[in-house]
Parts: sequence; C-alpha cells; structure tokens
Amino acid sequence: MKRFDNKLIGIDQGETVLFSDYESGGDMWTGEGDRMRLHTVRFTEPFRTPPAVQCALSMWDIDSGTNARIEVSAEKITETGFEVVFRTWADTHVARARVRWMAIGELYHEDDWELY
Repeated sequence: MKRFDNKLIGIDQGETVLFSDYESGGDMWTGEGDRMRLHTVRFTEPFRTPPAVQCALSMWDIDSGTNARIEVSAEKITETGFEVVFRTWADTHVARARVRWMAIGELYHEDDWELY
C-alpha cells in the first residue's frame, strides 16, 4: 500500500496514441515475435514523491485472425513522469493503440522546506 505523508494530494491524467502502424505497414501490424513501444509522459507539475500510476488501453485495433496478446504498463515512474510500455508478441497484429493514464500522489505544499 502506498501511504501519503501530507494532505495535499494531486491527480494528473491524460491519453496518448502510442502508434498507428496499419497505414504505414509498421512492425506492430506486420511483425512477429516480441515487439515493444515506449512513450514518455511528463506530468503537468512535479509530485513530491513518485506517484501511483495506472495505465489502461482506451482504444485498440487488432487483427481478428490472430490471438490478442497485449501488455500495457507504467515503468520508470519518477516525480516528473514515467514511461508507458506497450508489448505484444508471437503472431499478434496490432494496427493502432491508445492508452489512458492516471497518476495519484503527494504534491508539494508551500510549507515544505529542506535543511541544507
């Protein structure tokens, strides 16, 4: 469980198109084997500590003739951002994908200060 030390909590959220490989003949649509795409997200303002981040597919266009194998995750989470990671493998053909994300965490307060 993630515990917060202060009462100033922020929520940042967004949505991003990860790729659209159908028109361009990209490897997510035509490839086989392990395939991955990364997208760097920057928060609107920094959190005090790394927030909890959740990612979910909000749109996917996938070939119905193959198995649907998809993993979406948030990795390398820091106070200022994270990476959305999309993975597929084997013979799965993905034409396009969009991901929605939400981060919840502590914000800085005007009374926060540090001793040097």
